[in-house]
Amino acid sequence: MDDLENWPEIEKAATEKRRELVFQGPAFDERISANGGLASAIYSLTLLNYLEVSQCPSLTEIHEGIQRLTTLQSLILCRNRLASVPNVVGKLKSLKVLDLSANNLSALPEGVTQLKELNTLNVSCNSLEVLPEGLSQCTKLSVINVSKNRLTGFPTDFYSERLDRLSTLEASDNCIEQLSGDVHKLAALKMLDLSNNKLKEIPSDLSDCSKLKEINFKGNKLNDKRLEKMVNGCQTKSILEYLRVKGKGRQGEEGADGDGGRKADKGKRQQRKKKEKVADDQDNEEEELNKMVARVLHVSDSPTALSVTVGADVKDVRPYLVCCVVRGMNLKPGNALKRFLMAQTKLHDDLCGKRTIATIATHDVQLIKAPLTYDVKPPTQLKVMSLGRKEMTAVELIKHLQLEADELRKQKKRQNVTGLHKYLQLLQGKAMYPCLVDAEGQVISFPPITNSEKTKIKKTTKELFLEVTSAASLQTCKDVMDALIVKMAELNKFTAENREEAGSDGEGEGPQDPAASTEPSSELIVQQIRTVDQDGNLKVVYPSKTDLCSDIGNLTVIW
Repeated sequence: MDDLENWPEIEKAATEKRRELVFQGPAFDERISANGGLASAIYSLTLLNYLEVSQCPSLTEIHEGIQRLTTLQSLILCRNRLASVPNVVGKLKSLKVLDLSANNLSALPEGVTQLKELNTLNVSCNSLEVLPEGLSQCTKLSVINVSKNRLTGFPTDFYSERLDRLSTLEASDNCIEQLSGDVHKLAALKMLDLSNNKLKEIPSDLSDCSKLKEINFKGNKLNDKRLEKMVNGCQTKSILEYLRVKGKGRQGEEGADGDGGRKADKGKRQQRKKKEKVADDQDNEEEELNKMVARVLHVSDSPTALSVTVGADVKDVRPYLVCCVVRGMNLKPGNALKRFLMAQTKLHDDLCGKRTIATIATHDVQLIKAPLTYDVKPPTQLKVMSLGRKEMTAVELIKHLQLEADELRKQKKRQNVTGLHKYLQLLQGKAMYPCLVDAEGQVISFPPITNSEKTKIKKTTKELFLEVTSAASLQTCKDVMDALIVKMAELNKFTAENREEAGSDGEGEGPQDPAASTEPSSELIVQQIRTVDQDGNLKVVYPSKTDLCSDIGNLTVIW
């Protein structure tokens, strides 16, 4: 039987009816070892929607009691030593994020295929030899990471039109011998990583993936040496064009040989493309009226552009970051600022999974002291002036927020709390906290909790510094940033078309410039930002030409 005196977090979560719980690191690992596993009382916390148990080598199995946590939306069980996961995990019908990375798994339970709401599946760094048949039933899957396993291929039903939301497939460092031509059925695929496998051919049908922007086939000994050279040069656009031309040539040869099956397939594809073109043409006029414009300003065109240096230790805490600067966002008229802040909150709740998947922060560029550094600090040393508060350490801030949350629960006689209070559990058990620091050593962002009052955006803000951080993947950061910029363009267009007067929400900054109101513009300027390591080596630049693609919303991007 569990000794609940050693598990005060469980008792507190039950008493306060909390929605999140995190166990991470050596201190919790010792308790798990002494108890012979997780305390069974954890499975009685049926209100949990976020559960994380990570970096606990003593955790080798999960009890079937996990099936009782039916409201779970995120289950994070990474960097343990799990040898198996019970099949009843399939009963977690609300689950959106399942992270089983860096364990000792040799197989996944078939129950995973019953998770109809699953958006992100990370099973990287295990010993998987096969994936379960039926993954195509998880029709809301957007991100799959199976890298660093022993896979020799994908299930027969994997290449399915049902997976019409799958945008990221990471399968590097496996033993995959063949990529099926049916890969073109994954119509939403944007990023495909099959580096360091045993591929000899890349199917020409891959070029039919119209949204594909980033591919990696390095480390495969391809029969086509010209293609291999292109692969090693990471020339995504050139590779897809080469495959397209090669595919046309092969279809011509096979047609001359009377290959009726191949001709039929080709005919079906052509018919499908014709139908898509007709549908596109029908919507062209309406789309043209609704289009918005974003103009990208390259780093090379702006010598004074901001850059961000990433510390080595963030890789163990919150490793992924993308940033950019946006000009032309009109926050001054009417409720424009309020609408923007509400849109950011909605993105946090929906696309970012209540900040469990990613976190957005916005700053006034004029209030930032460059250059910037993204690093980690101990909670006692991280000082931040949270929005609307005085400066305090992270420990003091979290304690203060917890007391506020307790008081709110008493006053309102309900368990749900709003604002920053609902994100506190995301840092529970972490020894180091991530932060973005300016040239003067001031913390301007403390994800996933808050950014600083010192760089807070106002109605008068003309340039915004945007950051997105995540522990999931770099592509997740890019997808969220893409969505944020599209939303900004939509809001800017709405503001320009409605010509609201400044100050209509009671926060006016004086009379509006008459010249500015005669010709409203919704065009945004997006300044690229480089993220580099401590040696100055480039980690990522955003946006690159594989970002802000024309298929998102009605945004037209000018490079």
